[in-house]
Amino acid sequence: MAPDDADLGAAALARPQLLARAVSETDWEVIVIGGGATGLGAAVDAASRGYRTLLLEAHDFAKGTSSRSTKLIHGGVRYLGQGRVGLVREALVERARLLRNAPHLVKPLRFVVPVYSRWDRLKLRLGLTAYAWLAGRYGLGRVRGLTVADAVAALPNARRDGLIGAVEYVDGQFDDAGLAIALARTVFDHGGLALNHAPVTGLDMQGGRVAGVRARDAITGEALAFTARTVINATGVWVDDIRRMAVPQAPPMLAPSQGVHVVVDAAWLPGKRALLVPETDDGRVLFMIPWQGKVLLGTTDTPREDCPFEPQALDGEIDFILRTAARYLERAPTRADIRSVFAGLRPLIASDPDAARSALSREHVIRVSPQGLVTIAGGKWTTYRQMAEEVVDRAAREGALTARACRTAHLPLHAEPAPLAGEPLHPRLTLTEAQVRHAVREQFALGVEDVLARRSRALFLDAAAAREAAPEVARILADELVCDTDWVAAQVAAFEALAVGYLPGAVMSSPP
Repeated sequence: MAPDDADLGAAALARPQLLARAVSETDWEVIVIGGGATGLGAAVDAASRGYRTLLLEAHDFAKGTSSRSTKLIHGGVRYLGQGRVGLVREALVERARLLRNAPHLVKPLRFVVPVYSRWDRLKLRLGLTAYAWLAGRYGLGRVRGLTVADAVAALPNARRDGLIGAVEYVDGQFDDAGLAIALARTVFDHGGLALNHAPVTGLDMQGGRVAGVRARDAITGEALAFTARTVINATGVWVDDIRRMAVPQAPPMLAPSQGVHVVVDAAWLPGKRALLVPETDDGRVLFMIPWQGKVLLGTTDTPREDCPFEPQALDGEIDFILRTAARYLERAPTRADIRSVFAGLRPLIASDPDAARSALSREHVIRVSPQGLVTIAGGKWTTYRQMAEEVVDRAAREGALTARACRTAHLPLHAEPAPLAGEPLHPRLTLTEAQVRHAVREQFALGVEDVLARRSRALFLDAAAAREAAPEVARILADELVCDTDWVAAQVAAFEALAVGYLPGAVMSSPP
């Protein structure tokens, strides 16, 4: 039985109705291209202002960079050392807003920095105190100096040789893919429409101005066309592809950078605190973070000339992470201990093509083409809401929309916990049959990858276990989506091929 109109966003079986609703609207006010952090944030902002809003995502929500972060909502400790005070302050304010608006997805997390010299202790105390001070009334807790005994109690596996104490501070942690789904649900809560698996194939022009988009339903192959008063390009590292639909010779905005993470068992960092390596060989910081029963180690900063949807880790990147971790751990993980490896691409602004990637801007920019296409690029998850506010303000002016104030600073995001009942589908995973069905009915999942990579984080937590669970997940999905055995076989084969890229042996020796 088809759901009521009010429930159309909640069930994948309603996709035909969703598509019908999308094409029946003869004049969308705002169309957003891209279903990552920035695009979803822009769609929430526009819909909550009362604009008729449609979002189109080529693959799945947060398929790209937005599901491959370090899982932190933070101001960026190292940016303060670079003198980017405004960037840090903005992020700390947005951190507080996310903790308030999405407490089901964003939590405070204590970080401990082991100290092996008095100078490092002084420098860290001063820097982290300034970081906490900059947050002002949005702070999460004071910075504390720890004795050797307290440091060992907080980080039982920290290297003890030469340890003279530690410094502790508080930041934020979240589930990136989970927040993306909450944003998608929030779009519907405010009358908008968000479609995943609906790639944009072209822009329609009228009088030399962007007047709509052409798209395709990736599930059925159906061609789609939508008119719009204004179009926002929020496709992350792929913004230049959309820009060139309007201006074929448009110069690139971005200099993509790859960040790699490895995931190991919790035994390598027992307890609830994270460990920060304050300075790596390339001038970055390295995080070791408890995450969903595992430990996340990362990240790297490697230039890339291409922008694949499934970037692969480089052999040297994994070595760098493991080598850096080993300097701070009594017992350090090896390649044999890795459960999953994943890479994401950062949309860094190409202000100086010759600069090191770590020095390129993490701030965002908004550019409008002569044809009126509004593009936003750069930034990070922590500041997605502020970015969305700015780009919707600009798009509303470009589309001559009635000016309406932003409402998202105090807007709660959709909260709907997944069911907990049932036996896990795999002994090393927590995913249950009820959660798979919930992913289809309430979270827009349309395939095995959607479930195992983003509705649950199985692929990112234990790639081999996710691969082994794929046939059963496909069977449940086929029951929900009314698909045949050929569909099941194709889904399993595609996911198994994908999962190989997350295993520690699947790396490249050099960048393409």
